[in-house]
Amino acid sequence: MHITPPRHIVWSTDRVDLSDPFQRQWYIRQVLMHGRSEDIRGLDLGEVAALLDDLRLPPDVHRLWKKFLGRHGDDQG
Repeated sequence: MHITPPRHIVWSTDRVDLSDPFQRQWYIRQVLMHGRSEDIRGLDLGEVAALLDDLRLPPDVHRLWKKFLGRHGDDQG
């Protein structure tokens, strides 16, 4: 599935192939770092929780998401 991401999230390309695991993980990272609330609502928080430790987010951002997902019952560990 190809999407055209908003420019505030992805500025380096016009298309992202969400069926490609690498591009999907990269896009999720971009949304967590640069997305607005409406962008975040489009994510599957269970998938985010499962990938969180592999996204190489900055430590402060990782802690914020870990805490958020834990409070919402989507934390995987």
